[in-house]
Amino acid sequence: MELQIKPLKKKDYSKAIHFAIKGMNFDRYMEHKTILALYGRYFWYMEMGRASQIITAYYGDELAGVLLAKMEGEPNAHTSFRESLYVRIFDWVQHRFAEESVGPYDSANGDMLKSLPEEHKLDGEICFLAANPDLKIRGIGSLLLAELEKREPGKRIYLFTDSNCTYQFYEHRGFERVREKEVTLGLAEKGDVGISCYLYSKVIADLTGK
Repeated sequence: MELQIKPLKKKDYSKAIHFAIKGMNFDRYMEHKTILALYGRYFWYMEMGRASQIITAYYGDELAGVLLAKMEGEPNAHTSFRESLYVRIFDWVQHRFAEESVGPYDSANGDMLKSLPEEHKLDGEICFLAANPDLKIRGIGSLLLAELEKREPGKRIYLFTDSNCTYQFYEHRGFERVREKEVTLGLAEKGDVGISCYLYSKVIADLTGK
């Protein structure tokens, strides 16, 4: 049995949320299981709502990994009023009651992006990339990236990540760290936590010969 690129099944949304929580180490910022589950759902709905490319890998019937990308000039691949309403409500709540944790992180990412020179044209963003932590199979993330690169040759893509994630994965696949910024998050359960925010980019090779 091999990994295959297939359309995402709606029944697997909950698995993708689990991948996000584990793969992006959200549990390092919050310990309350209910809040963690609510935040994971918020993050998934938010990025799904932004994405123009939804790329999923399956191992048989088992969801192996997901990549979401927002490419300039492409329409959103998925829309849901219920999901977007959930995102808006959660966004309001966290900025109202947890601004010290989300504000510095969002500001750091925005500042890094704005500081890029005008000639550094960006064509799209990888919003989400996570693999099934329970599948002991290598190459899931690489397969998803290869599929995006096949679809978007010659484009410059970027992504935000941080020191609590496996940013080395992107460095090993040709992404360049073009900006970084230190921030302190004020977390209700853990107090002040220092973190390094990173901005990576890469020009996808055009293998079509055009």
